[in-house]
Formats: sequence, C-alpha cells, structure tokens
Amino acid sequence: MISQETRAQIRRYFYAEHWKVGTIARELSVHPDAVRNAIEAERFRSMQPLRASVVDPYIPFLRQTLEQHPSLRATRLYQMIRDRGYSGSVVQLRRSVARLRPHNREAFLQLHAFAGEQAQVDWAHFGHAMVGRAKRALSCFVATLSYSRALYLEFFFDQTTENFLRRSCSRVSSLVRPTESNPVRQSQKLCAGASRQSDPVSPSPDRT
Repeated sequence: MISQETRAQIRRYFYAEHWKVGTIARELSVHPDAVRNAIEAERFRSMQPLRASVVDPYIPFLRQTLEQHPSLRATRLYQMIRDRGYSGSVVQLRRSVARLRPHNREAFLQLHAFAGEQAQVDWAHFGHAMVGRAKRALSCFVATLSYSRALYLEFFFDQTTENFLRRSCSRVSSLVRPTESNPVRQSQKLCAGASRQSDPVSPSPDRT
C-alpha cells in the first residue's frame, strides 16, 4: 500500500513527465504493479475502441451541404442521404447534424481602453415615481468607466440635453483623462456652448 504522496508523485511522473512504468518503479523503489494501480492502467486496457457509425460515410456530404445551406432541416438531409444508400435512423442523423451544423456568431467590435481614458454614458428608464399627487417618469444617468467598469449613477425626472451634458462634464470628466478621441471630451465641447433646453436625449438601442 503506497501513500497518497507517492501516488501523486507516480501520476505526475507518468502523465506530466511521461516516464515509463519501470523507470518510475526503480526511482521510487516500488513494485511495477503499484505503479500501474496508481496510474489506473487497467482502465485504459478495458476501454473499447469506438465503433464506426453508419453516418460516417456520409459525413463529407453532410458537411458540404450544411456549409451551403446551414438552416437545412435534419429530416430533409435524412431524405437526401437515404436516397444515397443510408440505412440508419433519423435519430442517429440528428446527432451528427447537430455536431456538423455551422453556428453563426454575431459580429462585434472589441474595444480596449486604458485606465481613465474612456467612459460610456447613457440614460436608463426606472419606471415612474409619485411626487405629491403627480406621477413623474424616473430616469437614471449612467456612466461606466471602460477600463475598471466602475459605475456612476444619478436619478432625474427628465432626460434633457441639459442634464445629460451637465453630468457628462461635471461628474464623468473628473474621472477620465481629457483626450480628443474621448466621448466625454466631445461632450465637454458641447457643454461649453450648450444653452438650457429640454430636448430629450434618446437612449441607445442596446439600452431599451
């Protein structure tokens, strides 16, 4: 009976260092059978080789067809390969089609920002709040620092350009370095000549 430390050492020599069983046995002064038990060699000998599937001869045809027609249903493919001699079931075919069908990934632009370089700002809708007897729409000004993902929140009863620019200039710009490519820098330029107005600022599509 070997200790857990010796067992771990045997497995490291075999799987990580790729030592042979005899080499490990001599190095650690243990019986080769103890090494085989530690690496569970019997489990590998008992494993049966994978049997060939009846779908295998049709894999090239299925792959080519799905590349040209990614949304083609498995039942239609079943009819197509059955005419070509396929004798298996539609269930077997569905498993192969699920593995072979190409998955369309949505394209996106990954941005990288340095600390204090960029922030993203937007409005978020938080329903309504009662102010006395009046029901007012409640909005939240949200700023997210692109590098640290830190959040700044402030609630308002409107989404006016005045509040948008004021918070972009006074709050967010204190956390972000002013660079010409910075969205906050652009809002600072607008802020300098912005007059008081109440035009609503529409939220971004991904916030609605």
